[in-house]
Amino acid sequence: MIKIGMMIGDRYEILEKIGTGGMSDVYKAKDHKLNRFVAVKVLKQEFSENANFVSKFRVEAQAAAGLMHPNIVNVYDVGEEGGIYYIVMELVEGITLKKYIEKKARLSVKEAISIAIQVSMGIEAAHNNHIIHRDIKPQNIIISKEGKVKVTDFGIAKAATSNTITSNVMGSVHYTSPEQARGGYSDEKSDIYSLGITMFEMLTGRVPFNGETTVAIAIKHIQEEMPSPREYVSEIPISVEQIVCKCCQKSPDRRYQSMAELITDLKQSLINPDEDFVKVIDPDEEASTRMITDRDMVQIKRQSDRRDSMDEAMRLRKSRERYYEDDEDEDDEDWEDDEEDYDPKMEKITTILAVVAALLIGCIVLFFVGKSFGVFQFGEEPEEKTVQEEVEQVKMIRVVGMNIEEAKRELLALGLTPEIQYEVNSAYPVGTVLRASVQDGIMIDKNTVVVMTVAQGTEGVKVPSVTGKSKSEATAILEKEGFVVNATESYDSTVENGYVISQSPDADTTAPEGSSVSIRVSQGADDNKVRVPDVYKLTEMDATVNLTESGLSVGTITEMTSEEVEAGYVCYQSYSAGSYVDKGTAVDIRISTGPSDVTYRYSEGITAPTEDPDYRGGMEVDVTVTTADGTQLLSTKATSFPVSVNYTGIKSASGVITFRFTVQREGATTTNPETGETITADPVTEEKTVRRDITFTQE
Repeated sequence: MIKIGMMIGDRYEILEKIGTGGMSDVYKAKDHKLNRFVAVKVLKQEFSENANFVSKFRVEAQAAAGLMHPNIVNVYDVGEEGGIYYIVMELVEGITLKKYIEKKARLSVKEAISIAIQVSMGIEAAHNNHIIHRDIKPQNIIISKEGKVKVTDFGIAKAATSNTITSNVMGSVHYTSPEQARGGYSDEKSDIYSLGITMFEMLTGRVPFNGETTVAIAIKHIQEEMPSPREYVSEIPISVEQIVCKCCQKSPDRRYQSMAELITDLKQSLINPDEDFVKVIDPDEEASTRMITDRDMVQIKRQSDRRDSMDEAMRLRKSRERYYEDDEDEDDEDWEDDEEDYDPKMEKITTILAVVAALLIGCIVLFFVGKSFGVFQFGEEPEEKTVQEEVEQVKMIRVVGMNIEEAKRELLALGLTPEIQYEVNSAYPVGTVLRASVQDGIMIDKNTVVVMTVAQGTEGVKVPSVTGKSKSEATAILEKEGFVVNATESYDSTVENGYVISQSPDADTTAPEGSSVSIRVSQGADDNKVRVPDVYKLTEMDATVNLTESGLSVGTITEMTSEEVEAGYVCYQSYSAGSYVDKGTAVDIRISTGPSDVTYRYSEGITAPTEDPDYRGGMEVDVTVTTADGTQLLSTKATSFPVSVNYTGIKSASGVITFRFTVQREGATTTNPETGETITADPVTEEKTVRRDITFTQE
């Protein structure tokens, strides 16, 4: 019996119950060994007492524990203690897709497809490891607070289907495939069917088959024709309708044969939703009984002769005879004659038409060739025209004072090309733009290079030369020196495709370790390219949609710490926004895990604000110390300096000290020229503020 506060496995402390299902209860727990929160799924007693079920459950759960994918709720551990069988899983804060659909009534096409892509990628990873889910439904799909879509309950479903389990335990029969409903063999294509039903519900807000009992619903899955989602929501694009229908074919052979095929069509539907590109096998066309025409019989007979299949020919002949019993002899003669009959008159007409067509084509070709050489002028005066292409201009923005990464994104969005050079300057925060080669407010041509001088705190690292090297080689060299590489692609007929045209900062200059170096990579001569969208600070789901809609694909998705980007959002993309790349290029993205665990300390004496000449010793001064992330470390009044401080565990690398004090000035003395009387004004009080930038020491 699980109780709140108990410890299982000598490491998992049960904190609270967070969910319950037909087969198990789910608890939030703390893993004291790795100091993290986890979800512990505990089998209910009636299943724990079934030795056959427990055996299969453990085998499948241990197999699922080998899966690691961003779109799967990862299984960390499987165990048993005192008759309690449990699975330790990744704790995902969020809601199930079922509740999300209920909350929104139905999802937009774009949102439904983007969710389906992420679910498909998770299921594909499982299928590649020979693990079939067998219970795909919205209740087993979780959308986290960060927007990530994750599939859960891998492993538990197969153990369940291996035993006689009631429908309320098995989950809703609304999503089961026909072969599962019959109790037959199920494979990867059963998951595809269930995902198709899930997509239907996302798009329409309802399931395709319903009934009063689970048996009635199961029979509908086996026998009834699948309704089109467009019957309920007419604006669903044709490609999306066809994808759902192909997933939900009764015969597994007529569905998508792999998740990879399904993902390809889902991504294509985001780009071209109204195109008829889905290859759907029509069961009516393939399997219905129809009358065979004379033309069909001739074609079949020819194919049969080529295959030397007399039996097949005789079977088809008898089949046709059943339709044409009254004129059997006449038809038999027709079948034999059709193969060799031809009309001499028609052949003559065809020959004449072919000759006439050839003459016409020859005349047309001769006309255009003659005109190009000036033979046919038709009264026109030769005229030489000069066409000057108008270059689009943009207004230069103010970048001085901005963070360099923000400035680069803004310039790229305008169609300008940013380049960077660094300068040691401790008066400004590291990464601040000090000046730019183009003055803000003026109109300049697109693609103009804007050189920005950026503050760096120390001498930094010497930037190696990568111009003329391949993109992969340049990336390896720069990353080895500790730099982050941002690649921008542009056309250049003089540089081979895939090789670096230029770099910023320039070679042999210095830049802070960990800062970004931009390389401009040649795409060769001008060609049909697509523009890379800006997915910075978007959720993984939104980034996937934007990249796919732009004709690109999502490459590797990894996680990294970021001081600037909130956890769960994109903090890096391998191709800079605004650059042009080949259609279908894979763009790698990195998802922020929040600030790093690096902490700083501030332990020294704060000296008096002598920067202001009005300060005098003994004045009462308000002293505050605030970090760059807004945390206030100190707020005190002081009349003597230095003020000793000792702070540790600071999250930011820098901060500011603010001094505030009051200066009292004597009133001015004036003399009345008429009376000679001297008048002294009241004293004047002035509030003074001094700010001092500080850098903390890393612990």
